[in-house]
Amino acid sequence: MSDKVSRRQFAKIAGLSAAGMANPVGAVEVNPAPPPRTGTGFPAGFVWGTATSSYQVEGAVNEDGRGASIWDKFVRIPGKIEDGTTGDRANEHYHRYKEDIALIKELGCKAYRFSVAWPRVFPDGDGKPNPKGLDFYNRLVDELLKNGIEPWLTLYHWDLPQSLQDRFGGWRSTETCKIFGDYAAYVAEHLTDRVKNVFTLNESGRFVYFGYGIGIDAPGLTLPQAELNQIRHNSALAHGLAVQAVRAHGRHGTRVGPAENIDACAPAIDTPENVRAAEIALREMNGGYLNVIMTGQYTDAFLKFAGPNAPKYIDAELKIISSPVDFLGLNIYAPQNYVVASDQGAGFMPLPIPKSFPHMNSDWLRVGPETIYWVPKLAAKIWKTDAIYISENGTSGDDVVRPDGKIYDTDRIMYLRNYLAQLQRATSEGVPVRGYFLWSLMDNFEWVYGLNKRFGLYHVNFDTQVRTPKLSASFYRNVIATNAAGV
Repeated sequence: MSDKVSRRQFAKIAGLSAAGMANPVGAVEVNPAPPPRTGTGFPAGFVWGTATSSYQVEGAVNEDGRGASIWDKFVRIPGKIEDGTTGDRANEHYHRYKEDIALIKELGCKAYRFSVAWPRVFPDGDGKPNPKGLDFYNRLVDELLKNGIEPWLTLYHWDLPQSLQDRFGGWRSTETCKIFGDYAAYVAEHLTDRVKNVFTLNESGRFVYFGYGIGIDAPGLTLPQAELNQIRHNSALAHGLAVQAVRAHGRHGTRVGPAENIDACAPAIDTPENVRAAEIALREMNGGYLNVIMTGQYTDAFLKFAGPNAPKYIDAELKIISSPVDFLGLNIYAPQNYVVASDQGAGFMPLPIPKSFPHMNSDWLRVGPETIYWVPKLAAKIWKTDAIYISENGTSGDDVVRPDGKIYDTDRIMYLRNYLAQLQRATSEGVPVRGYFLWSLMDNFEWVYGLNKRFGLYHVNFDTQVRTPKLSASFYRNVIATNAAGV
């Protein structure tokens, strides 16, 4: 995936650009009450976790009645996966989950974010459920709880049943949204006696644009902008239907919310006018998904820019989409936009990113630690939420295995230390970030990169499936133990 695609194209995910925005709606001022603090670290009760997703780690794609997903088909298209690998085996987590849970416990994590493979539970997406599929997640949840680890479940992390793609065009149809709601109800009914926190869809901004717009991800389509806006609207509708399903079929007290790769905007210079510009930018650049979820309306600027490409909907759909959530999950890796105030158009101007801007092992992963300070702070203000979780943050690294068999990933430690210091800065100011999930527990199948990009705290030899802790695992263990960023 080129830097040009992964960064500049992300600006189109919300369907907006600086040139097309005008008359922004003013953000609402809120001041969340500061949580209790423990010395100079993070708030007391801060949730420390790590994360994976089903297709990236489970393997066993043809076992125990699992149906095919769009990724099972996509990875077999020549040239789509950088190293030609698939998720057929991945980390063998389906069989090694007890070993992997032991790794989570070793870190001291009290929470684990995982996703349910929709085609493992419903091989065709709908119809008759597969009891062996549900049984795996029952065993996984029980083993987590046995080890004192809270399960945080994601309903959808991109592995759409292929049957729904074939029959309805996947997320192009509201039929898929309705079926997703039924699937969410089934999972909630059977797992929320033990699972208390549920994420709905992971990264609509990524799977819509990359999967249906530029063909980089499954299902590999290149559709026009009008269809993309409609698909994004459908994914928001699916989110709302899932929220309602969890409320109706989950145990009392189950919490639910989205997990989105928010288009991260930060002020280039910390002055009142530039901070205000970043606030406007954050709302408008996320106008096609997060804002409609959190407010129940598309902004005037979004609709004006979309013009004839705007999604078609009825008011009843907006009510479903904006079903109240209990928390906001934000996946934050790198700044998409640094902005300054502007007296033109929308009131802000995104700045070009210089070629010399520092980045990690992945070219797209620019190092902007202040992003994880500004984005939650502004998001809490714009959308009046008092519970934000960093549902993903982490980095790929060089991860060279040294002659002594160890991985001294000081690049990852540098990245994490700086980001966590900025997150600690945010919580010290009362920004309501309640927890953090590091991506990822272990190296895994990294989508279009295959096995080439390693994001894990644990190195995985994909031939032997041996897991080896990297130096960053010790770093994160110390962060958790001290409840502080370690700066």
